[in-house]
Amino acid sequence: MKLKTLSIALLLSPLALTTLAVKADMLADIQARGQLNCGVYSDVPPFSSPDAQTRQLVGMDVDLCTALAKQMGLKLNLMPTSVEARIPVLTTGRVDVLIANLAYTKTRASQIQFSDPYYVAKEMLVVKSPNADQPKSFFKDKRISATKGTTSEQSIYLAGAKAITFQDTASAYLALQQNKSVGFVTNTMTAIKMISQAKKGGVDLAMTSFPMALEPIGIGMKQGEPALLDKVNASLKAMDDQGEIDQIWNKWIGPNTEYKMVREDKVQPLSNLKFQPLE
Repeated sequence: MKLKTLSIALLLSPLALTTLAVKADMLADIQARGQLNCGVYSDVPPFSSPDAQTRQLVGMDVDLCTALAKQMGLKLNLMPTSVEARIPVLTTGRVDVLIANLAYTKTRASQIQFSDPYYVAKEMLVVKSPNADQPKSFFKDKRISATKGTTSEQSIYLAGAKAITFQDTASAYLALQQNKSVGFVTNTMTAIKMISQAKKGGVDLAMTSFPMALEPIGIGMKQGEPALLDKVNASLKAMDDQGEIDQIWNKWIGPNTEYKMVREDKVQPLSNLKFQPLE
């Protein structure tokens, strides 16, 4: 009888181990640890970069990590990462969440899961002022510059235009100034700064009224962690309802900063947004 019982136990043990693995819960592990490991950029202002005096990381994403950890009742452990490494640090479990101005794309969505977006970034077309009022159809088949391998480049193809690409933003921008392209695509923050800089140099540039593409920005997490996703989404909604996200936004990129950005979108499910995901 004892031998038979032992045999059954041995037969069932792989199933029991599988069940335990399935029940493994990253949120439970984080709560047991009492600490949220939050990935941020190591040096990408105004999102996360070292303060000139203290050398401590400061920025919009740092403040969002701080607010999220507090909302979840956890201590915060900031973990700096690079643009290139931000997805791998999630998939390997080195960080619990990633707040690094992370835009939703099809490729990233196949690798990680995204929270509800807390704002929607726009890829904008910068042109010489006389072309600012032209409709999107005007730019079809025309040459538009962008940085190579970026979502800015993708948005040009979506518009039916011809992309001419460069290794850096400055070169892509110079192409517009030298009339090698009729426009230059970049994110709204960069566009605003470049238009301002050009004006100081006597060059009159402007953004078109339409965006080239929409990019929902959310918090990244490892796939297959529904409890963590639900908790992060609930925490984001609470932060938004309490005005914390608006305060952080206005501090770092709001209307009274050099970026002059207005936050138009509240936290909402991705499914509520009408947009064409980039690759």
